[in-house]
Amino acid sequence: MKQPQPIRQYDHVGIRVSDRQQAVAFYEQLGFKEVRRFEKYEANEMESPDGVRINLIYNATKLHHGRNVLLDEPIKLPGVTHPAFVVDDLYALKDWLEQVGIPITEGIHRLGPRRITLFIRDPDRNVLEFNQLLPEDQL
Repeated sequence: MKQPQPIRQYDHVGIRVSDRQQAVAFYEQLGFKEVRRFEKYEANEMESPDGVRINLIYNATKLHHGRNVLLDEPIKLPGVTHPAFVVDDLYALKDWLEQVGIPITEGIHRLGPRRITLFIRDPDRNVLEFNQLLPEDQL
């Protein structure tokens, strides 16, 4: 039987972090603002000026080896590996990231036919992808 409800839009992604204060400061630097806290769930909701939402879940164990268990280990575990955000000018974002000292883990490159992309990591080594969508005439 077919699922009866159409999925209308994407709401948010939850990102598990080990230090709420450090993570909030990092994501605020990227342009998000903490708009709600859910203390019972050790989580918050952050929103960009354009309405893109993420939840930080701040109950992770701090790993001191600097590795992401979903991406950096030889045995690949199931799970969400990264959120991907769309920006208007990926080169301007790259320049800003370099100016403020946020390391770029994968520089600008084409990924498939419709976008260019770059990757960074948050303080807990969670991967964040940023995309600039290409106009139809560049596909």
